[in-house]
Amino acid sequence: MMEKEKKGTGFVVKDKRIFDEAGTPKQEDSFKAEDEPAKAAPETAVEEGSEFSGGDDGPGDDFLTEVNFYNFVLSLSTTALYHFGDFPDPATKVTARNLAAAKHTIDILSMLRGKTAGNLDENEKKLLEGILFELKMRYIRETTAK
Repeated sequence: MMEKEKKGTGFVVKDKRIFDEAGTPKQEDSFKAEDEPAKAAPETAVEEGSEFSGGDDGPGDDFLTEVNFYNFVLSLSTTALYHFGDFPDPATKVTARNLAAAKHTIDILSMLRGKTAGNLDENEKKLLEGILFELKMRYIRETTAK
């Protein structure tokens, strides 16, 4: 009914409000029509259950964690450790150091600290500060060790 699709965006916006523009309740049949899958072009359609659909039955959903501040910061710190050479590449099984990429990830965490200042609870602040301290000290060790 109130379905609109912008060309080139790859998504469909559906109006699922229970009231129409006049403020009167919509009929139940209009909800069912809106809940039907949109007919999108194959290259822009997202299949149900795919990793991008948000479904719970995708093949990679076993290892995905909840998206929250803690997991985001821990993910970035793990990325920095990967660039320090602590973990091998999952595909090639080769361990490689990339100190420039590690520094870039540390800079992202520093920027995140600045942008979230005053908006974090005490535990989030301690986590971010602790990880930044450890990663910065590690970077110094890696760049000054001979």
